[in-house]
Amino acid sequence: MAKICTICCKGPSVVNSVSNANNRVKHWVYPNVQTMRFTTPTSGGKVTRGKVCTKCLKGGKIQKVL
Repeated sequence: MAKICTICCKGPSVVNSVSNANNRVKHWVYPNVQTMRFTTPTSGGKVTRGKVCTKCLKGGKIQKVL
């Protein structure tokens, strides 16, 4: 399953891990993505299910449905 936010399209990124000897090793950093039911202000109250990053959830871009 893809670790991509359905709201902001944030996905995995490649970063360098740098040691004290300045050796660089590439590794993946994944966003904190949660699967949930939500509504967006532009959807008019329609409930959808998808993966949402916690930044979109905290930023008020969506409303979580219980």
